Amino acid sequence: MKRNIITTSDGSKTIQIEEWNEQYHSIHGALQEANHVFLKHGLSYFSDFVIASGETISESRPISILEIGFGTGLNAFLTLIAAEKLKLIIAYTGVEAYPVKLKEIDQLNYVELISTNHKTSFEKLHESPWEEGIDITSNFKLEKQQNFFKDITAQNKFDIIYFDAFGARVQPDLWDENMFLIMFNALKVNGVLVTYSAKGSVRRAMQAVGFTVERLPGPPGKREMLRALKLRA
Repeated sequence: MKRNIITTSDGSKTIQIEEWNEQYHSIHGALQEANHVFLKHGLSYFSDFVIASGETISESRPISILEIGFGTGLNAFLTLIAAEKLKLIIAYTGVEAYPVKLKEIDQLNYVELISTNHKTSFEKLHESPWEEGIDITSNFKLEKQQNFFKDITAQNKFDIIYFDAFGARVQPDLWDENMFLIMFNALKVNGVLVTYSAKGSVRRAMQAVGFTVERLPGPPGKREMLRALKLRA
């Protein structure tokens, strides 16, 4: 399928799959969406909860994150920078069935827009080998897995899931009860899943497998988003 580099409304670039008329990030602002959905309502929400509970984040107890759709690495890059600023230790797993090519990554403008000081880290995110845990910085360890989402077998492993799959319009099987049961099982108790979607069918699928689901204000271009909490085993 043909993939184009396009500029979104906030000036950040993303990849568009022409055949599907689907983008890796919101056309209303790739950077704004990532910060709002995944950083604010995912990472910041969970880290505040951990700190409020008196739990210490350390190398022996990092915040473990699973990203569904590693894609352009934007969410990982923002999380890496946030970990440094907030003095968090992050163990990050990015799953992607069809990795983005380096020549496409080179056309994105995330380093220029977000932090030129982290250019080397952004490059390491994409140049690091798959299926191997790599220390990108002292705060951020990455393991990229080339895998289909339905084949994830992790149990009670992750604190946060960034659910950033292509939309239900083009890949409805990624948004059904079977998929969210895999996600529920992969999360620890008190874990958090965040996604840009707010479809009623998605919310009901989450609730059916045991999640407690919140509707939250969405990023630019979307009225709402969803945050799902695993409050029981």
